[in-house]
Amino acid sequence: MGNKPLDRIEIQQGDITRLEVDAIVNAANKSLLGGGGVDGAIHRAAGPELLKYCRSLGGCKTGEAKITYGYNLLAQYVIHTVGPVYSGKPSDSTLLADCYRNSLQVAVDHDVTTLAFPAISCGIYGYPIQEAVKIAVDTTLEFLREDPFLEKVIFILFSAEDYKVYADYIEQLRSKSA
Repeated sequence: MGNKPLDRIEIQQGDITRLEVDAIVNAANKSLLGGGGVDGAIHRAAGPELLKYCRSLGGCKTGEAKITYGYNLLAQYVIHTVGPVYSGKPSDSTLLADCYRNSLQVAVDHDVTTLAFPAISCGIYGYPIQEAVKIAVDTTLEFLREDPFLEKVIFILFSAEDYKVYADYIEQLRSKSA
């Protein structure tokens, strides 16, 4: 595996709860007590211990990240981050970038070498995927340039449409850097 940042990024389509990585990122709500979409799926797959532990965390602010064990998941850890509800304001992109940056930093702080992200804020929070992919990938690449520790970051998309948006953007970046 090359250590160029782009070589350490992978795009997959599938279910984040089934990945064998050190940590998965949960697109959580501020309560951290589970919800719809990927948040609900992660809580269901991890089992009741996750909810019990999350109750002790006192929630999470938008853009911040907190870590828990993965319990019944294949991943050792879950990093919970709260994405912005899309409003079209410039602060949306700052908060979304913070989600990725803070999740990556929490991962490194806990010796995580393989990490998987869903498309944060792109579900019920309404963030347009065409804008979100640039923030997600560019913020991650910027982080990977500074941090040689993370070996692999996977962006895992549930739908074929979202997967294509991510794959197309990565392909664009690869052809620019070739």
